[in-house]
Amino acid sequence: MTIPEPGASGYINSDRAPYSDTTTGGLPPPGEGDGRSVGEIVGEIASDLSNLVKQELDLAKTEAKKEAKKAARGAGMLGGAAVAAHLTLVLLSLCLMFLLDNWMHIAWAALIVAAVWGIVAAVLGLRGRKEFQEFNPSLETTQQTLKEDVQWAKEQKNS
Repeated sequence: MTIPEPGASGYINSDRAPYSDTTTGGLPPPGEGDGRSVGEIVGEIASDLSNLVKQELDLAKTEAKKEAKKAARGAGMLGGAAVAAHLTLVLLSLCLMFLLDNWMHIAWAALIVAAVWGIVAAVLGLRGRKEFQEFNPSLETTQQTLKEDVQWAKEQKNS
């Protein structure tokens, strides 16, 4: 790449300070390029696109991990609800057994314990369902930045 001589377009004094015209956004006037070849420009665009794709993949990975943690919490709570429901059935069966016995106070105790386990199962089930409803596998941030990237690429193509 050759550097223009002082006083040539793109430079305004002998210390080679960049041309800074506010009407062109700091770029040299139209028709007078920066001396880069088409191959260099294409190489820079390819490099930029490669970096952009890598960044988008990193963003997608981060979002996917976050959503996977939410799903794991919901699955754990539903698993807890399943255990609690199983214990409810066991205790209700024991309750029925004791109701047939003459020891009514033991039966009532078993019924109370079964009711408590039923409440625990209901709470865990509702919380697990809520966690799954908050689960969002669509990766909205990644989708938005990809749309912005496509728009940017279209603008670059058209300019």
